[in-house]
Amino acid sequence: MTTIQQQTYSHLLSPGKLGPITLPNRVVLPAMDMNLSEDGEIEHGDIEHFAVRAAGGTGMIITGCCAVAYPVGCTSRKEPGLSEDRFIPGLKALADAIHEAGSTLCVQMTHHGRVARIDTLDGRPQLVPSTPRPPGDMSAMADCTPEELAKMAAIQEGKKATYHEATQEDIDWLVRMFAEAAGRVKKAGGDAVEIHCAHNYVLGGFLSRYSNQRTDEYGGSLENRARLACEVIRAVKDEVGDSLAVIVRLAGQEYGETDGLTPDEAAAAAALFEQAGADAIHVTGTALNAFANFTDGPLPNKVGFYTDNAAVIKRAVSIPIITVGRMLPEVGERMIAEGHTDFVAMGRQLLADPELVNKLKAGRPQEVRPCINCYVCVQENFWDDTPLCAVNPALGNEKVLPFPRATTRKHVVVVGAGPGGMEAARVATERGHRVTLLDKTDRLGGTLWFSTLTTPDNERLLNWLGNQVSEAGVDVRLKTEATAATVKSLAPDVVVVATGAVRARPDVPGGDLPHVHTGDSLRALMTGAGDVSDQKLLLRVMGRIGGLVGITKSPAKIRDLSRKFLKFLPMSRNVVVIGGSLVGLELAEFLAERGSHVTLLEEGQQLGVPMAMPRRWTAVKHAGELGVQIHRHATVQRITPKTVEFTVGGETKTAPASMVVVASGVSAAAPLADELTRAGVDVRVVGDATSVDYIEGAMHSAWKVATEI
Repeated sequence: MTTIQQQTYSHLLSPGKLGPITLPNRVVLPAMDMNLSEDGEIEHGDIEHFAVRAAGGTGMIITGCCAVAYPVGCTSRKEPGLSEDRFIPGLKALADAIHEAGSTLCVQMTHHGRVARIDTLDGRPQLVPSTPRPPGDMSAMADCTPEELAKMAAIQEGKKATYHEATQEDIDWLVRMFAEAAGRVKKAGGDAVEIHCAHNYVLGGFLSRYSNQRTDEYGGSLENRARLACEVIRAVKDEVGDSLAVIVRLAGQEYGETDGLTPDEAAAAAALFEQAGADAIHVTGTALNAFANFTDGPLPNKVGFYTDNAAVIKRAVSIPIITVGRMLPEVGERMIAEGHTDFVAMGRQLLADPELVNKLKAGRPQEVRPCINCYVCVQENFWDDTPLCAVNPALGNEKVLPFPRATTRKHVVVVGAGPGGMEAARVATERGHRVTLLDKTDRLGGTLWFSTLTTPDNERLLNWLGNQVSEAGVDVRLKTEATAATVKSLAPDVVVVATGAVRARPDVPGGDLPHVHTGDSLRALMTGAGDVSDQKLLLRVMGRIGGLVGITKSPAKIRDLSRKFLKFLPMSRNVVVIGGSLVGLELAEFLAERGSHVTLLEEGQQLGVPMAMPRRWTAVKHAGELGVQIHRHATVQRITPKTVEFTVGGETKTAPASMVVVASGVSAAAPLADELTRAGVDVRVVGDATSVDYIEGAMHSAWKVATEI
């Protein structure tokens, strides 16, 4: 278990001034749509969600998108409106709740322009600077499941967008709508407004060289393209004066197409916005084609991805900079200390743990539940649903916390120390039960530990769960084989079985050859634990030496060591991965990054399922860039000592293979649970042992079971 370095966050936790307001610290919750409003009116669910994060110490809460001309220019009927006085009571209730919790409220003001889905549904053309160009690379759609495509199609109701290039009358109307919306935020008692000038919304569209092809005074030069946003800023300032801070959300860069906004252009635009009266710039990023570049913008998959762009923009202005984009606390602390930003926006991290700031203040950063960057939350927005979190089952239902204490203290035995087992142990202990956690291996984590090799973000969750189990005082017994007899000898009141999925070898000739690995045998080799007696001598020696020197106890060290040595091993030169789901795709990427020639065989069409769509699209794209040879609709026929034979479309093909990794044939099974049930023991099954749903399924099922004991 990696020890989390203790550090102070004196810069991040210090007060900061934004125009006329002072925030208690530099942590900002950026806008993330929760899709909980009804016909434009903020309801209790939205208020509860934001208030919990305010009570967790967050310095400023920014709402999700709020429509300045609701329902015109909306992307959802579930987003709050700002265009009528009937919306003020909901806004006021939200402001009051945020203030009562000790935080400040910023309302994001938007007109969605060419992504205003509700305009299309209501028969209106979408308001744009210029008729949009058709999207370029749409290959990612091949990896959307039929169910996902059906849900995305359903919210479009079979209608196609039409467009209206803004006239001067439209521009004047738009400026007025933003100003009037800001006036309503002021009446409701808000502290700030954020003018959205990014993400392909209408103001961002005018600013973009790619999206704006106009030849009038609102097109061409940067000054012309920024003109509409500057007019909006001035109108808003005229409306609210110094009673509200006026923030502008600006893309530091546009990704995915030629002629996108550059960091230098963004810096020049920020200077114009400052001259127009902006009190702060909130630096984000925009994917011009979300299906190809979503994990560049607006939700990047790399930690601190916009830090360089934010630093460029900060040098161009004298007003504060807010930086978003996987801003972990340690990254934000460093950026503020180095003078590259003034405030740090942490979105998905505050979905995972609304108590982040309070835990940092208390000097307990190791207790912050980490976001694992899985994109499960944002995926729900693709079909207008409410986000959920793979690691925080309470998202959207915060009223269940704190956990009610159990009326009767029970002895709970948890079998399996993967994510489901550790989460069940953590929650059951917090509710007051005595918990014994058993695992047959020499370490906590199960498949989560192994997944950290291909997905380093998962190591944060592994460390957090391990620390939580340790601090809770769970009786952990590793290297302990759980049988019905040994479990019953512990006299449990309840047994939670979290033994994971069953992995089978392929039922084809050669499927039992020693160079054919399942997840279990590959894990044994790379960790130095388990039975590797049937493997080549070189592989056995690698695993045992690694185990003796402690390398295989550290996922980071294994990742580093494998980069240096895998390319020299004969077994890794030509690898065939059978099964292109989440595990198979990640393994293919992992091995290709280390110099292997990888062939990936998927029996169906979609790769990367059940990864959330944006992460899946990027993973498939990255695998292709690394040279992975991908075959869809492939059926394995035979494995030989040197090849894998398979058919695609009736044609037989052969791929060289010095190693074969089987990532298919995964199924749920819990024979221990069946045996204990027959013996009259109260048994609950969680995680992949009951349904193969990976980390999200493990965490959510464990949470549910542990709260019911």
